[in-house]
Amino acid sequence: MESVGVVLAMLLAVIGSGYLVRMLPFAVPLPLVQIALGAVIAGVFGHGVTLDPEIFFLLFLPPLLFLDGWRIPKVGLFRDKGTILELALGLVIFTVLGAGFLIHWLVPTMPLAVAFALAAIVAPTDPVAVSSIAARVPIPHRLMHILEGESLLNDATGLVCFRFAVAAAMTGAFSLADASLTFLWLALAGIACGVVITVSVAFIQRVAGQRFGEEPGSPILINLLTPFGAWLAAEHLHASGILAAVAAGVTMSYVELSGRALATTRVRRAVVWDTVQFALNGVMFVLLGEQLPEIVGRALNDARADARMTPLSLVGTALAISLALILLRLTWVWVSLRLTILKARRHGRDVYTPNFRLVVATSLAGVRGAITMAGVLTLPLTLPGGAPFPGRDLAIFYASAVIIVSLLVASIGLPRVLRGLEVPEESSEEAAEDRARHDAALAAIAAIEKAAIAHLDKEHDVDVQASAVDHVRGVYEHRLGGAGLYDPSRVRIAQQAEREYRLAALQAERKAILALVHARELSDEIARKLLREIDLVEARYG
Repeated sequence: MESVGVVLAMLLAVIGSGYLVRMLPFAVPLPLVQIALGAVIAGVFGHGVTLDPEIFFLLFLPPLLFLDGWRIPKVGLFRDKGTILELALGLVIFTVLGAGFLIHWLVPTMPLAVAFALAAIVAPTDPVAVSSIAARVPIPHRLMHILEGESLLNDATGLVCFRFAVAAAMTGAFSLADASLTFLWLALAGIACGVVITVSVAFIQRVAGQRFGEEPGSPILINLLTPFGAWLAAEHLHASGILAAVAAGVTMSYVELSGRALATTRVRRAVVWDTVQFALNGVMFVLLGEQLPEIVGRALNDARADARMTPLSLVGTALAISLALILLRLTWVWVSLRLTILKARRHGRDVYTPNFRLVVATSLAGVRGAITMAGVLTLPLTLPGGAPFPGRDLAIFYASAVIIVSLLVASIGLPRVLRGLEVPEESSEEAAEDRARHDAALAAIAAIEKAAIAHLDKEHDVDVQASAVDHVRGVYEHRLGGAGLYDPSRVRIAQQAEREYRLAALQAERKAILALVHARELSDEIARKLLREIDLVEARYG
């Protein structure tokens, strides 16, 4: 029962953190509030949840990575693939080398291989942490796409470096050829697992549904289980479960474009996934907070055992490592940007030179999170000979400090760096949306005319048929701006006017239905049905 109580307390902490962060008189990042509440829970119950990293990875990461891969804009992902790969591959290796030597210099008692392991696990940014910061900071769209793409792909690089650094610490040997081959297998096999599992599940679901039918909730449940299937298949093949879950999400976005899912299924599925994302995001940071008291306690014990180490030096070293990660990231981003601009100019292409503040923002947005924490907790307890693994508690403490500092820096620094920063608008996306709305409206009008012709042979209710045709056609002509001509400015004016009138009418409908319920002139069952219809229409204009 105590475990059930801890789980319920964590869920309540997730709910309460949203209210608490709004009640505070000053701005505090939501993840930090959740980490603090997790530490409070650990203090109240006397201990935190025993965190098994493998179980943690399996329960939390597949659905969150799957959802990020599903919802990330694919045009931006492929358009900026060069920049994303530079950050996901080159920056991670650069960080491992630079931070590894620095950590070993700052903490001489930590072997070089362990220092590299720590640098490798703090090198990748965390997609969940990046998303949580982006929800409250006005990050430019294109920069956000790059950060999301980087955080989804750099975990494989960091985990491979981490795995080989730990192996070197355990055996004293390292092979660059083995590391390269392992990385290729992890990445390619992981991506293949995600794609194959998603396509196969979608095909089987479609065939079975067409032949035998299916329960209304089955598509949603299958969708929830798909990332776990991709993850487990990749892990069984000793590939990257992280990349498998991401690839499954990206593939799912293309499968969804087939349009076979019912509209009601898509609406319900979106609600379920939003709830899952909210709960898992929050619980992950609460869990991190629950680990902190024990982590700090073990690190302080190490400090007492070493005369050269004090609590103050622990904090100073943690801040130095965090600052070094920001500077390494800033250096890589700036050099990479200059080389990209130089290459473009050599080929005679005009290229936008971003403000240096945008480079600083990219550096500050390198947020670490749950992947770093869960990864560093997989450090072995002992060496093959039975001796304690050197520097394990210190590595876990420094990784935890990097997570907290990166969250603080991003939450406090990004709004100030980005304030008033002008970036070129991505007008092509807006134009594409206008064009799509225009073409869809014209197709709808053509379909209405075709359906009207099919009903001409019906002699009864001709006036009703004609009125219905005029009404529906009028809606689409209204969205086109009145005359069916493509005029984006008139389209937007028409859309705004339609939104205002629709919302006013829907609110009046809802009040009328609720008044009938309160007067006991309408059953609650019928009321729920009518209110749901109103809610679905309102969601389009909300």
